[in-house]
Amino acid sequence: MDQIVWSFLATAAIILFLSAITAYRNTILTASNFNRRRSSKLSSPAIPLGNLGILPFIGETIHFISCAYSDKPETFMDKRRLVYGKVFKSHLFGSPTIISTDAEVSKIILQSDASIFVPSYPKSLMELMGKSSILLVNGSLHRRMHGLIGSFIKSPNLKAQITADMQKYVMASMDKWREDSPVFIQDEAKHIGFQVLVKALISLKPSDEMEVLKKHFQEFIAGLMSLPLNFPGTQLYRSLQAKKKMIQVIHRIIQTKRENNGGGGKMNPARDVADALVKDTNEHLTDDLIAENMIDLMIPGEDSVPVLITLAVKYLSDSPLALKQLTEENMNLKMVKEKLGEPLYWNDYMLSLPFTRSVITETLRMGNIIIGVMRKAMKDVEIKGYHIPKGYCVLSYFRSVHLDDSLYESPYQFNPWRWHDKDISYCYNFTPFGGGQRLCPGLDMARLEASIFLHHLVTQFRWEAEEDSIVNFPTVRMKRRMPIWVRRRRDT
Repeated sequence: MDQIVWSFLATAAIILFLSAITAYRNTILTASNFNRRRSSKLSSPAIPLGNLGILPFIGETIHFISCAYSDKPETFMDKRRLVYGKVFKSHLFGSPTIISTDAEVSKIILQSDASIFVPSYPKSLMELMGKSSILLVNGSLHRRMHGLIGSFIKSPNLKAQITADMQKYVMASMDKWREDSPVFIQDEAKHIGFQVLVKALISLKPSDEMEVLKKHFQEFIAGLMSLPLNFPGTQLYRSLQAKKKMIQVIHRIIQTKRENNGGGGKMNPARDVADALVKDTNEHLTDDLIAENMIDLMIPGEDSVPVLITLAVKYLSDSPLALKQLTEENMNLKMVKEKLGEPLYWNDYMLSLPFTRSVITETLRMGNIIIGVMRKAMKDVEIKGYHIPKGYCVLSYFRSVHLDDSLYESPYQFNPWRWHDKDISYCYNFTPFGGGQRLCPGLDMARLEASIFLHHLVTQFRWEAEEDSIVNFPTVRMKRRMPIWVRRRRDT
């Protein structure tokens, strides 16, 4: 999600107190029901070992959050792994929670359907997203939406469009960079990424209307991790009002699309994601559902892709050998294309830059833009000898897997060469985009945009980075927005 600022532990404690009171009775019932089942089935798999904490409602949440704000958020997990193993129980955000730092267990959780696990998110986030969000819906509607969106995003036509747009916006942005003042990579990447994604979603180009939409969007995402209080004056209320205004804008765009389709537009190929959904005949794909999901899908343009780009620049700045090899690879491709008199196409970025791809992969592993996913068990589940009771939350914590020294040699070292000739599509211990039926459909698009940005950066500029540090909670971002001082290349 976006670069949202929580008020440190006090805010987290209030969130817990307000939300956990309503869940407390269910927690006790779940525990008592489980104890009755265990007394009658002594030979069945056991609930993972762990500690629910000594504080009612809060459990171990304060310790979890204090670790999350540190340089190594995984220390909360590491301490418990040493005592209890890679799968253990805790009590986080008002709910008893099974935490998995085991790659095999997490893989099974991710691949399970809605009859076993369903998404579980904070109350304020669920209210903002709405029941029809692709993040929350289950069953046939989710499969239909995910399939339509995924197929369109992976299409060569959209990749070509994104390549052209990304190149245009990146070059327009870089043309304005000055050598006598710092460039803040995080800000630049967010500005570019939002423009590219909104055009891919609803064909809205940079304009006054886009600026209005972006303003409302900033207000909307500020509420994703807010207190679950909805009345005038609260952040959640302001965010919901901003969402209503965004829906009005998108509704007008959708209505225009339906009118065009009524005149034979169904025969024309979809130009954007909204088109792909509008052209489908599924009666559940209403204008409200499409509009709300267009808003949800804007979040990666503000968060995930810009952070990926920013972290890649950070790691390259700290690794001269990796930067040198990536620069040589991109300069060689540029010279080849110039000799041929051809522009760079999307498949050039995706297939002709293997080391750049490895740099992006290693950035995803170390950066852990998505630290994990939360699910709720819909029934008693047994995985790898562990019992997960119905009603428990499950946190698949990707960060611990990606930084596990039994899976990766020197896991805290930025080493893109570790991915040489490795097929990551079958790598179950590498899940930066989730997995299973809810695998992020935009994973190729994120890699493509990052590759384009890095190509133009290293072929046009040399730079020196100012000191900056990574903030890991509540979302991953650079503390000082990654300032660099650039010098234009004179050898190109």
